[in-house]
Amino acid sequence: MELNGEQISLRELAAVALGGEAVHVSSLARPRILASRKLIEQIVARDVVVYGVNTGFGKLSDVRIPHAELRQLQLNLVRSHACGIGNPLSEAEVRAMMVLRANVLALGLSGIRYEAIELLCELLNRRVCPVVPEKGSVGASGDLAPLAHLALTLIGEGEAFFEAQRMSGAEALRRAQLTPLQLEAKEGLALLNGTQGMHAVGGLALLRAQRVACVADVAGAMSLEALKGTPAAFDLRLHDARPHPGQKAVAEHLLSLMEGSEIRQSHLKGDPRVQDAYSLRCMPQVHGAVRGALAHCEDVLLIESASATDNPLVFAKSGEVISGGNFHGAPLALAFDYAAIAIADLMSMSERRTDRLVNPDKNEGLPAFLARHPGLESGFMTAQVAAASLVNEARVLAHPASVDNITTSGGKEDHVSMGMTSALKYRSIVDLAENLLAIELLTATEGLEHRRPLKAGVGVERAFAAVREIAPPLTQDRSLSGDIARVADAIRWGKFDGEGEKS
Repeated sequence: MELNGEQISLRELAAVALGGEAVHVSSLARPRILASRKLIEQIVARDVVVYGVNTGFGKLSDVRIPHAELRQLQLNLVRSHACGIGNPLSEAEVRAMMVLRANVLALGLSGIRYEAIELLCELLNRRVCPVVPEKGSVGASGDLAPLAHLALTLIGEGEAFFEAQRMSGAEALRRAQLTPLQLEAKEGLALLNGTQGMHAVGGLALLRAQRVACVADVAGAMSLEALKGTPAAFDLRLHDARPHPGQKAVAEHLLSLMEGSEIRQSHLKGDPRVQDAYSLRCMPQVHGAVRGALAHCEDVLLIESASATDNPLVFAKSGEVISGGNFHGAPLALAFDYAAIAIADLMSMSERRTDRLVNPDKNEGLPAFLARHPGLESGFMTAQVAAASLVNEARVLAHPASVDNITTSGGKEDHVSMGMTSALKYRSIVDLAENLLAIELLTATEGLEHRRPLKAGVGVERAFAAVREIAPPLTQDRSLSGDIARVADAIRWGKFDGEGEKS
């Protein structure tokens, strides 16, 4: 991937983060980067007072720093801000953070040297992965703590993973045959100011969430078939009358999944039911709204991927260095909270379908809890209990982090975004959703066993076969934990992607 400060899509981000694609700085970016760096060097030479170049930081911005101590100022900044807590971010998340940071630095508005950005790219290319604790950012001046841990490895300090081993940053650079960076004026600040920590975590979670949204259609169609529901509510004329793009896309997807259903044909006549429950009938409206929320989140991240989030920004053409607040994580925090609420709602609807499949008071012709010998066996009874627990946890996590505020930095940062919290809990909700949909897929597949020899629609049958490759029918009680975990993993890695979906 060539980095020129242009927008990076989620799939392009995943190619580097998950696929190991190599990166380099575009030659087109070089003049911009050099020009902004030259302006910083001129400011240092003239001894003009500029925030972050020759002053302290945050509440200490009024403290003037002597010329002889400017390198130490940047070094101290990186060391002091590396206050991360908890488990390390995954390698994919750190790699995403690194490529996003390198790309926005390539905009040439940060005053950092070209070789500093090149070294960041070489860490990616040689699979040096800084150890970045996941907690400790409030998303105010960006993700200061996470990015400080990234910067520690660049200067040969902190810790890093290399060749699947955790070691000192200095040793990782040595083994990768890379020379540590010596920070010059403003470079520590340029590396730390930014939203790339929350962007990386939330962006990769969003990719998984988009997959979850598609699989929810598949699971919902399977449940509807197993419950002998009707696809009448997916008639495209209904959705043309309320033309939200996501709603129409889901209706089309559901219809294609159930195309050619023998189960549907079997009960077209003589069925006394007029309408299905909302968890079946309203899938286009609810699943579609979820798609809309995720699309909005993706739009925000696309803009952010090519945005200068440093402070101050260096405008070489006019010779000005201007302090502002582009580092504030509000756009991402709000988007992640919105997307988290959407996935939690998707989960709530999925659990209601699972309940209908196992509850003998709510379905027609299916044995209680889908057990072969109800009473002697409990079948999927506790699978639905587990689903309820996952939904409860997601609802707790769906409370927006962005509505909270705790003043930091001695009152200078009196409004913070809590964007990293939004991203981390969003990631947790997506993980819960993958497991919840695994439960619905397993339950609906078992329901379809009781409709044999009738076949479901072509897309549903493909999904049925995919589940059966992972988990056999429940002919007698067994632990379902392993089945749930394996199906959730299959969802995570795209096993059910594109079932009936039009390209």
